[in-house]
Amino acid sequence: MAFSFIKKFFPGSESDKADAEGVTAAAEAEAESVQPEEKGEVPSSEADLEGFVLYVTRALVDNPDAVSVETVAQDKGDVIQVTCVKTDIGKIIGKNGKTIAAIRALVSGAGIRLGRHVNVEVMD
Repeated sequence: MAFSFIKKFFPGSESDKADAEGVTAAAEAEAESVQPEEKGEVPSSEADLEGFVLYVTRALVDNPDAVSVETVAQDKGDVIQVTCVKTDIGKIIGKNGKTIAAIRALVSGAGIRLGRHVNVEVMD
């Protein structure tokens, strides 16, 4: 399932599960092909968060092949850095920053469930 790695952090009702089953096979195949590169130092659940950010940002931009994500450990927690073509930055940020705020809220909430502080930054 396309968002099964993020849904395990946010359990829902049975109707949510029924709605999620309506995801097309093409969307599932695309989600599986957009997994982050395996890194020895990144735990699998954190790699799932990185994969989620990569999946969402690639869906938003005009140049999805130019999007890359990297997790950097900092003093206050981990930061998932998104790098893309400069013309696509506005699409990731969204009007009044609402799109990046939504991405940050989901990643932060899932990170809290892992016992970590995780943030998302768009690099220029």
